Amino acid sequence: MKKTEGLLTLVVLISIFSLIYVLSTTTNRATAYNYTSFMQDLDDGLVTAVIIKPGTDSISGTADIYLGASYKKKLSLTDTPAFEEMLREKFPAYTVKDTQQDAMIRSIAGNLLMVGAMIFVFMVFMSGAPGGGGKMAAFSRGHIKISAKDVKTDFAQVAGLDEEKEELKEIVDFLKNPRKYLDLGARIPKGVLMEGPPGTGKTLLAKAVAGEAGVPFFTISGSDFVEMFVGVGASRVRDLFDDAKQNAPCIVFIDEIDAVARRRGTGMGGSHDEREQTLNQLLVEMDGFSENQGLIVLAATNRVDILDPAIMRAGRFDRKVTVSLPDVKGRLEILKVHSKNKPLAEDVNLDYIAKTSAGMAGADLENLMNEAAIIAAKNNRKYIMMEDIKHAFIKTGVGVEKHSRVISARDKEITAYHEVGHAILFHLLDEVGPVYIISVIPTGPDALGYTMPLGENDDRHLTRLKLVNSIKVALGGRIAEQIRFDDYTAGASQDIKQATATARNMVMKFGMSDELGMVNYADDSDNVFIGRDLARAKSISEETAAVIDKEVRRIISECYDDAKRIILENRDVLDKAAAFLVENERMTKDEFEALFKEN
Repeated sequence: MKKTEGLLTLVVLISIFSLIYVLSTTTNRATAYNYTSFMQDLDDGLVTAVIIKPGTDSISGTADIYLGASYKKKLSLTDTPAFEEMLREKFPAYTVKDTQQDAMIRSIAGNLLMVGAMIFVFMVFMSGAPGGGGKMAAFSRGHIKISAKDVKTDFAQVAGLDEEKEELKEIVDFLKNPRKYLDLGARIPKGVLMEGPPGTGKTLLAKAVAGEAGVPFFTISGSDFVEMFVGVGASRVRDLFDDAKQNAPCIVFIDEIDAVARRRGTGMGGSHDEREQTLNQLLVEMDGFSENQGLIVLAATNRVDILDPAIMRAGRFDRKVTVSLPDVKGRLEILKVHSKNKPLAEDVNLDYIAKTSAGMAGADLENLMNEAAIIAAKNNRKYIMMEDIKHAFIKTGVGVEKHSRVISARDKEITAYHEVGHAILFHLLDEVGPVYIISVIPTGPDALGYTMPLGENDDRHLTRLKLVNSIKVALGGRIAEQIRFDDYTAGASQDIKQATATARNMVMKFGMSDELGMVNYADDSDNVFIGRDLARAKSISEETAAVIDKEVRRIISECYDDAKRIILENRDVLDKAAAFLVENERMTKDEFEALFKEN
């Protein structure tokens, strides 16, 4: 509300001063009339005074024609010297005004008016707040949000993160009973860094800690510290910690801390930029000369690899809590939490959903159940059915199906063979399947169909077999097109890109090349720090780079040959499944597997 009122005041002030300036430059502006009317008024004896205002070119200009004591009209002149010559004969009492001096006076008056307006607006911003800072001080403070002891989130609302909650319960216990730790000489961690993939519940855990401890909870995003004005970020860090110290014991939560705590000295410019000044101030506040008794900093990021080493050391972030993707047990607990207030039909099997949603984070599961509820409501149902959840699974996994798009018969057949090529390999190869659904319904601007595998396990290891088989699956679509049409399309471009990236990682990162051995040739920076990459010498010789390219081609070529052999051995399934898709547009897991049983 205060921010809106301030903007409204500023708009009103600017409007008023603009109006004053316009009025000051248009004073006594008269209605123009033509030369014939002037000559008629002159012959009738109505003209009492004529003031000529020459233009900048000394040819054009204007004339103020007075009719009576104050009534004035304006006449535009195209030939001022000729007009003056006429007046010498018919109206010698005319005068010529110095327009340059008049323009200078108007310019000076306008500039003074604008300067006065700026001073007035500045005084308005500087007034009305404690300490004389006013709205300018409020700008430097940023978007610090404080939620006092009314944080409703607790650990009961955080599912699937049992180990992470156990680590943070010590923080809660210290905030509630600090004396028992201090009496033993224990120092509670000053900071806890939570890192993990997006959507795994890092922010939710921070809120739960504040809710359990019942202490003030200060929250700010890392990007809120960074401004275009030098010094603003460091000032916001000081203000944040000053407020937190006054409310200790409390929790300061910095979300997406990688926005402000990136590694220093890695940019293209100099070292004295705004981001580094802000980071330096944050380092001092977390572990400087001043004591932050009872102040605990929680931070969240999914890019811990780019954080500055100074902020990662003990004494600043003493603990690193890894918030991983949930396993099948954790996914079941998360689904129970997010379906607690949703009416479910009897056919809904949360255990099955948990088993078939490997790789999904807590936010993904929440979104899945929410989309299912929206689909059920759209169909005017009072309960969420398993059909709604399966529909939501496809919607969140591959996108919205575009049933209205018109696809030619040839395009549909090509898409069918392409997708069945993927599906056969998903079904027959280990560690990559099985198939959940096959469809030739478009889902995007370029995707004319999709094959969705079913994640039935939580394997965390990337074995060589799994990587090789994933390359074979990616190449299956192109192979099926070649087998059926003796030609191929550009639709496999993304598959080829994925297969190439996997093969290159096998050679350069994972040491899975027989010729190159167990040597890492990858650059771990992932091109995040452009300046550092430009200054770094290449660590790979031209000869080694040539061998890497040769190994990548060899892996893809061997995978291609083996995948083609498998699909040719199951040519009957390929043709039958493609024909089924052309007619029905969608094929389920059971319908697809039944074709293999027929052979």
